[in-house]
Amino acid sequence: MGRYKNVIPIGIGYLCRMYLSTLQLINFKNYEEAEISLSSQINCFSGRNGSGKTNVLDAVHYLSMCKSYLNPVDKQNIRFDQPFFILQGNFQLASKEVQIHCSVKQGAKKLVKRNRKEYEKLADHIGQFPCVMISPYDRNLITEGSELRRKWMDGIISQFNKGYLDDLQKYAKVLEQRNALLKNMYEHGLFDRESIEVWDHQLKEYGSRIYKQRKDFLQEFIPVFQRLYSFIGEESEEIGLTYKSQLNDLSFDEILEQNRKRDAYAQYTNGGTHRDDLVFVIKGHPVKKFGSQGQQKSYLIALRLAQFEWLKGHLEVKPILLLDDIFDKLDERRVEKLMQLVSDSNFGQVLVTDTNQERLADIFKTLDSEIKYFRVENGTVEEEIPTVA
Repeated sequence: MGRYKNVIPIGIGYLCRMYLSTLQLINFKNYEEAEISLSSQINCFSGRNGSGKTNVLDAVHYLSMCKSYLNPVDKQNIRFDQPFFILQGNFQLASKEVQIHCSVKQGAKKLVKRNRKEYEKLADHIGQFPCVMISPYDRNLITEGSELRRKWMDGIISQFNKGYLDDLQKYAKVLEQRNALLKNMYEHGLFDRESIEVWDHQLKEYGSRIYKQRKDFLQEFIPVFQRLYSFIGEESEEIGLTYKSQLNDLSFDEILEQNRKRDAYAQYTNGGTHRDDLVFVIKGHPVKKFGSQGQQKSYLIALRLAQFEWLKGHLEVKPILLLDDIFDKLDERRVEKLMQLVSDSNFGQVLVTDTNQERLADIFKTLDSEIKYFRVENGTVEEEIPTVA
């Protein structure tokens, strides 16, 4: 470890070595077929916008999380005029090779296999081969609505805590049933309190546990995030995350009781953990309104790197780091800071995309790491030797 080792509080023991050695894409987005042999350390993909660089990273995200980072509708990721797509990767986990297969076919359910054996539940796969993606689309976490921030937080916790993922899924089903009942009662001009209370009890049970896990997560996560922000941005201003929840001030029973009449008229459930939000703050004010462009960039990068550190500490494995087209959006100082973290072996396998191969070669030339360079053109990937100015 180098001189920046104390920037991030790792606080863990043995880390299991994990990386993706080969990646195969068939009919995935703009790829008819491609097979890529990856370095266990750094992999650089260069090419023009629209050539398919980001799709390579998204394929890795699919194999990790069983879904696209960019498009949650599985069938919309199938190559145009084709009936299916297949993604396959060979992961090296400790001293073993594990093959992960993911396929989506028109008119059929998504299929995910581990060593040719289908998972009974996709949730059993989540957290086995973690990855973290840093992308220009991360800005949506600041600009878009609360659902995106909840999903971001829930996605991190779920990779470590299967009980939490189970509670989320059960809560969503109960919420759907309760809303359907509210709508039915409204249409028939009646309100059956006893029937609603059957769902209230379950909503309270799952929701209370979800709230506690979110609070516990943020208590651990926020200090790591603050340290990384100070390092990446070299900023002295105070930043943080504020957890906005009705449960901060009221019990679940009080929330449901206060909203009972409102729910009946609105035909949906107004109170609960599905209404929670995260407020990204700087100097006590929302980053969305008061953060400069540079502050927002530092904020988002620190957020993702803290996500990486939290997962690494709890899963005891270094997630694959996916850097999508970020270097032309960062100033030289932030690039240098990010490279200092990479050079200190904080990360394991890294996949990077950029439109400029020379820039990638220049950024990584000082690192004592194995680096592979790939040229991406119109859905084809070829390994090549870079030119450095």
